[in-house]
Amino acid sequence: MGNPMAANLIRAGYDVTVLDSVPDKTANLVALGAKQAHSVAQAVAQADVVIASLPGPPQVSQVMLGEHGVLAHVRAGATVIDTSTSSVELAQSLVHTASARGVHFLEAPVTNAVDMAALGRLSIFVGGDKACYDQHLPIFHVIGEKIFHCGKPGNAATVKLLTNLLWFVGAATIGEALMLGAKAGVPLNVVQEAITSSAGDSWVARHDIPSIFAGHYDPSFSLALCCKDLGLVNQIAQSQGYSLTMGAHAQALFEEARSRYGTKQQNCMW
Repeated sequence: MGNPMAANLIRAGYDVTVLDSVPDKTANLVALGAKQAHSVAQAVAQADVVIASLPGPPQVSQVMLGEHGVLAHVRAGATVIDTSTSSVELAQSLVHTASARGVHFLEAPVTNAVDMAALGRLSIFVGGDKACYDQHLPIFHVIGEKIFHCGKPGNAATVKLLTNLLWFVGAATIGEALMLGAKAGVPLNVVQEAITSSAGDSWVARHDIPSIFAGHYDPSFSLALCCKDLGLVNQIAQSQGYSLTMGAHAQALFEEARSRYGTKQQNCMW
């Protein structure tokens, strides 16, 4: 997700420095005009805004904290925007740590998949100081289409994770619906059109069914990430003193799929 977001910022005229743990993954961005950094310190030292896009809480903690982390090297007055899907507790902790160092921090998880990231049509959920949010709206509007200020730190993580809960439950149910139609001998193109022309329609149906029919095995959103997000959303409910019936069942299904097919498989293919 970070690569197409960075590309759109470059095309919009922003001065962008890029860093990835796999340097070859930034080659297209350097070709577009980005500067290549070779360490976190080098990447963030002169930045007004630092944007991170990482797999999950362990990677966010590693990149943000510690003597080699972003918050140790970014200058006071700068803003750090984390677009990763992370945990409520970590988002709140990072806001506190950043503030103590004179740094602004916004959690801003994104959704709508890599194809929409390339088009600059992400939906972005932002948690944190409203004035800081307003100041950085021009950046958000380059990488996204619909931007939501969700309130206090941690709220954006909650909103992003509940939308992923709906996605994954929908994906699992769509798989069952396609199986029902196929086993009954209904042409699958008819099943697809019926779903998208009925009360069963959804973004998930319109996004995932074509990928299934095309045989896409795009690893950009893997079963490992699905399981991570379902674990996080169930943790939110548990921290609030209740459990999610569909969330727990979906997590069990995706964990079973991961054990059977491997962590790198795409969520809609199992």
